[in-house]
Amino acid sequence: MTTRIEIDPAWPQQLEQGLSAMMAELSQGQRDALLGYLALLAKWNRSYNLTAVRDKTLMVRRQLLDSLSILPWVDRGPVLDVGTGPGLPGLPLAIARPDLIFSLLDSNGKKTRFVQQAVGELGLTNVEVIKARVEQLDRPGYYACILSRAFSTLPEIIERTRSLLTDDGRWLAMKGAMPEGELNALSARVAGVTHEAAVLDVPGEQAQRHLIVLRPV
Repeated sequence: MTTRIEIDPAWPQQLEQGLSAMMAELSQGQRDALLGYLALLAKWNRSYNLTAVRDKTLMVRRQLLDSLSILPWVDRGPVLDVGTGPGLPGLPLAIARPDLIFSLLDSNGKKTRFVQQAVGELGLTNVEVIKARVEQLDRPGYYACILSRAFSTLPEIIERTRSLLTDDGRWLAMKGAMPEGELNALSARVAGVTHEAAVLDVPGEQAQRHLIVLRPV
């Protein structure tokens, strides 16, 4: 990690407390990498519009802990993060799961350049960054897990990525409030997919967070 990365002095304790509450056991090196990523994001965000979260008191909770809240479900790879933006949730998850291969995809060149820079500065060897629309990705049946955090509606996620998922894979779609309308549309538009919902507990976060787990049948 380079000396150019300036970590906010409040972040280490916030991260430690959050990980403890989530019972997520990460090494010191992993915690350092998470904080390094956050510092790079804050630095780049001063010049580029990478994320709407600019308040440093919210960044650990909204960007790191929120991403890591789905860690128990990310248990197989390869993993595709569709519409990763500045690397969320894929980059924090890749730091937490160095044994899995992650593809972080976005069509926005400004954001993929940042993610590539972060991957290089943090020395991550399990992450590839792809600048493309998901429809351009020619990897049929390749991914065991497809993530989305702010990509699209549930029916569109399935329709646009279905060919990329293994037969026994699953989609993990992060949402705020329970997306009842999207689930109704999913039932009407998409056949051969089951779903279940889980409430995500992000320490310190008052807003509702849900994970929709979808599987082909």
